[in-house]
Amino acid sequence: MLRIYQNTYRRTARKAVVYSTKVVCCNHSTLCNITMQPRRKGAGGQWEQHHSRNHEHYLLAGNQARGWTIPPHSRGYGMFVVRILKGALKLRYLVLGGAIGGGVSLSKKYEDWKEGLPDMKWLEDALPQSERWSQFSRNLIEVGSVVKNAIDIAKEDIKSKATVAALGIPVDESRKKYEKLQSQVETLQTEIMNVQIKYQKELEKMEKENRELRQQYLILKTNKKTTAKRIKKSLIDMYSEVLDELSGYDTGYTMADHLPRVVVVGDQSSGKTSVLESIAKARIFPRGSGEMMTRAPVKVTLAEGPYHVAQFRDTDREYDLTKESDLADLRREVEFRMRASVRGGKTVSNEVIAMTVKGPGLQRMVLVDLPGIISTMTVDMASDTKDSIHQMTKHYMSNPNAIILCIQDGSVDAERSNVTDLVMQCDPLGRRTIFVLTKVDLAEELADPERIRKILSGKLFPMKALGYYAVVTGRGRKDDSIEAIRQYEEDFFKNSKLFHRRGVIMPHQVTSRNLSLAVSDRFWKMVRETIEQQADAFKATRFNLETEWKNNFPRLRESGRDELFDKAKGEILDEVVTLSQISAKKWDDALTTKLWEKLSNYVFENIYLPAAQSGSQNSFNTMVDIKLRQWAEQALPAKSVEAGWEALQQEFISLMERAKKAHDHDDVFDQLKAAVVDEAIRRHSWEDKAIDMLRVIQLNTLEDRFVHDKTEWDQAVKFLENSVNAKLAQTEETLAQMFGPGPWTRFAQWKSLTPDQQKRRSVKGELDKILKNDSKHLPSLSYDELTTVRKNLQRDNVEVDTDYIRQTWFPVYRKHFLQQALQRAKDCRKAYYLYTQQGSECEVSCSDVVLFWRIQQVIKVTGNALRQQVINREARRLDKEIKAVLDEFSEDEERKAQLLTGKRVQLAEELIKVRQIQEKLEEFINSLNQEK
Repeated sequence: MLRIYQNTYRRTARKAVVYSTKVVCCNHSTLCNITMQPRRKGAGGQWEQHHSRNHEHYLLAGNQARGWTIPPHSRGYGMFVVRILKGALKLRYLVLGGAIGGGVSLSKKYEDWKEGLPDMKWLEDALPQSERWSQFSRNLIEVGSVVKNAIDIAKEDIKSKATVAALGIPVDESRKKYEKLQSQVETLQTEIMNVQIKYQKELEKMEKENRELRQQYLILKTNKKTTAKRIKKSLIDMYSEVLDELSGYDTGYTMADHLPRVVVVGDQSSGKTSVLESIAKARIFPRGSGEMMTRAPVKVTLAEGPYHVAQFRDTDREYDLTKESDLADLRREVEFRMRASVRGGKTVSNEVIAMTVKGPGLQRMVLVDLPGIISTMTVDMASDTKDSIHQMTKHYMSNPNAIILCIQDGSVDAERSNVTDLVMQCDPLGRRTIFVLTKVDLAEELADPERIRKILSGKLFPMKALGYYAVVTGRGRKDDSIEAIRQYEEDFFKNSKLFHRRGVIMPHQVTSRNLSLAVSDRFWKMVRETIEQQADAFKATRFNLETEWKNNFPRLRESGRDELFDKAKGEILDEVVTLSQISAKKWDDALTTKLWEKLSNYVFENIYLPAAQSGSQNSFNTMVDIKLRQWAEQALPAKSVEAGWEALQQEFISLMERAKKAHDHDDVFDQLKAAVVDEAIRRHSWEDKAIDMLRVIQLNTLEDRFVHDKTEWDQAVKFLENSVNAKLAQTEETLAQMFGPGPWTRFAQWKSLTPDQQKRRSVKGELDKILKNDSKHLPSLSYDELTTVRKNLQRDNVEVDTDYIRQTWFPVYRKHFLQQALQRAKDCRKAYYLYTQQGSECEVSCSDVVLFWRIQQVIKVTGNALRQQVINREARRLDKEIKAVLDEFSEDEERKAQLLTGKRVQLAEELIKVRQIQEKLEEFINSLNQEK
């Protein structure tokens, strides 16, 4: 049962009629909210209910239901509104879905279009920066304000002039003011015009640069797309690489470089360089008035390309031959390389300068420009210049497959030519010679036409040639471009009376263009005829070298100098790492030993002996304190650093020596390792601040004068005894050399004393008497003692002077003193407790033990400080020095060739080189066959 609780009638925003009612559900006595709306048409006027709970409520259909009435006039109106609303909702969903789909599709299209656009980041560099544009805008605004102010001033002046006239002010004064203002306005206008012109020029310049950059970008992008698909070298580039490999090839076999190339030869200033430039279509070589400019062979590889550029073999820079600035840079670089190749006072060099020239319409070939042949030397030339040029020219022309481009100056008498005889010696049948007559424009004025006809027909010179050509290499102007020279050449041959006469010369024998085509055709013909033979020769050489390697080094791989150097570098750096792994105790022992080795002589000669021979214990201690302090402030720190550096060096060298004893040691590295270590040690120096630090430590240590315990006392006594014994052994060795062998040695080894040794023995006998009588004798002899010794010796017929006696006295007394020092050290072994109770007043004199204890403590603290510096700093610094030396050696091919030597290295280098050449030849042959 349902009971109506509340009726609600409302109209929605879309004018749809909705009826709501609140009823009480009889089943569960809850208040339910029921919304009623009309059903679709034809439902018999029933109303559909929507209940907020999961209960099924039904209302009876009809005009009334339990006391409430549904308005009958609203039923049709409601159905109509619902249908309109339904259609509108469908249309909205269609529009919304279409908009979303279209937006996604449009976004995808935009991204594809954006990716297809060229990279415009280059505009950021090409266009002016925003700050520059802002400054330009501010300048224009300022100019506008100045003009406005000038105009306002002019207007005010006109008004003031009228006012002046009205007020009766003198006209002259007002006119002066007006003229002054007018001049100011004109000045401002002029400045404005200059500024506008300046910025207009800047804008035009920037726009032009932007257009050029945009054009270059598009061209490069197009080329990138076309060349990315096929990264393939041209035939001439491949062939040029083979020739470059051969230029550094040096073999012990009878293998020679017989690959074809065009050799350009001629007398000096005959125009051979100009002919080569005409073929290359660029003025790429330096010039001088009568001076020798070509000082070394220049190998020029000509290839066809989209841009006219030049590049050296060993650099990445490309010179744009269409720009005069790049041409000037290229000529300067060529001249610099030529002068740099000439060393040791020479005038010419055999070192090849290799470059590549590419450009539209260039004929593919390899040309070698040689220094011009001279007949007379000047005072600034080396004495062997003439012979060197002849030998170099013969060397290149002796190649049986070289094409000889013989250049003859047409403006001089043919009998003065030096090159024709030389060419005839190398190619008597003329099977590979092309004759070129230059400066024909001058020859037309000077020579007989019949004579020129004989030259170009091969009837004047005894030499023979494949072809004869006439060219014009310019008008003698340095600034003429290749285009101007070629145009002049064409005009000359068109208008020349000499070549219009019938039968003088054929048209195909003139112009540089025809010459270039003929040389290129002959070059490639020679290449095709001989390349297979050359490849077979290198293949046979490779087989012989591989066989010799297998017979001599069957278990080793062919490692060249570069690979061996890298292996040696790794081993040296491994030894440096091992240096940092040495134990602290080993470092302490090595540093202590090296320190005492460096300091012992100074301690004995400058501190201990002078103080011990002073005569009393108090003076001994005073003198020791003074000398120790002076020593610590001056020489001791530097000597300590020197000892530390030598200890570091000694340990590193010992590691390298131990590495040599390993079973896998390769002695081919020994010379290189020794050179690297020596160079690194020579460069390495200890840090300067270490000396100051050691000085402070050593001064503080020497201030302590009291031995603290029995162990240190015993160590000091032992240190004193060992030091005195070592010094005593040196003294006895000196005495043995001075006095000769003893009786038993003379008897056993059949030796005898020299007269000087006999005299020394006589002097020693007298000196021993003095020391026996006075065991505490002073270190020097008095005058009376010297006189007594000399007179006693005279009785035995031994004549000596006082200096001779003093020289003998010094080692004798030294031995006597050291023996007494040893006895005192033995007496002091058990005197420690007596020393601690009585101090310096001790009955047993142990001051020398205290001195050596102080020195021992200084050596300990110094060794500890040096060890820390070695481990923390110096080993790493030495590592850096070694790496720097290795990097320098790796770039120095001559140094590597000197340090990595032997048959194994030379055979491996030759085998690797021949293998590279043979592989490049086979690659070139395959490409050549494909082109056919």
